[in-house]
Amino acid sequence: MTRPPEPARVEAPEVADDVQFSDLDRGVRARLRTLSKDNAEGVGHHLVMAGRLLDTDPELAYEHAQAAVRRAGRVDVVREAAGLAAYRTGRFAEALRELRTVRRLNGSSEHLAIMADCERGLGRPERALALGTSSEAEALEAEPAVELAIVVSGARLDLGEAEAALAVLSEAALERLGGATGVLAARVAQARAAALESLGRPEDAAAELTAFTGAELAAAAGVTDEEEIVVFDLAASDEPADDVRSDDDPAGDVPAGDDPTEDDVPVDEEAAAGVASVEDEPPIDEEAAVGTGPAEVSGRPDGEDAGSPGDAR
Repeated sequence: MTRPPEPARVEAPEVADDVQFSDLDRGVRARLRTLSKDNAEGVGHHLVMAGRLLDTDPELAYEHAQAAVRRAGRVDVVREAAGLAAYRTGRFAEALRELRTVRRLNGSSEHLAIMADCERGLGRPERALALGTSSEAEALEAEPAVELAIVVSGARLDLGEAEAALAVLSEAALERLGGATGVLAARVAQARAAALESLGRPEDAAAELTAFTGAELAAAAGVTDEEEIVVFDLAASDEPADDVRSDDDPAGDVPAGDDPTEDDVPVDEEAAAGVASVEDEPPIDEEAAVGTGPAEVSGRPDGEDAGSPGDAR
């Protein structure tokens, strides 16, 4: 009886010579202490590369994050890097799965806005609205709460509800969330401008942006010189990332079970404002979805990429 062939070993991307394990944040280094010293060093180097490349070469950053996952799939900061890189490259189903795994591992909801934006990227704005009204959303601190409000505003635009999209980001609503300053304030202005454009108020939309310089607006939009990102895996998933095996833990990662097509929270009918339930929604048209650009799904101004929540294509 012959043994089945071993799966081909995936070649890890090259790590730059100047990368040091000490480049990692102290908290991240602490999370890697569960690994052997050599493995922690290797994983850490890939995490440094992933963080370094996320804005300039997100696809290569994704490869580095995947290399880290293959070696340390049980570590939350590793799965977090994988989720963020998947999000930046348009792999929304994968990003959603990874960030749900991170939440199971460490109990944090800090990436709720990105998870909601992934739902938008998968063509499910009503699920983004449900996340926006969840108990987890109510517990967010000011900055992630405003990020989530930006995503919810975009989801309202996806549903053709421009007035509601604008109301989510009203001055009173933002004050309740703790307000926004700096780049985040510019992102709020861009989201409000998108809603005003949809309402046929281009002059008001332009006025929203006058308080910010071109550089500030570019930073808020996450503009880079990279080519437009292509959307991958809008279908449910490939092989579950939760089953990844690491060198230090041959038994694999935490139990699988989160299908990215399933709801984390029930859809709030009032929040969805009459949107059909998730169970009744039509299947995603993969051919129509693949290759969708940022401005086509986000409701944000043309030219913005997936740099931060609210940018789902």
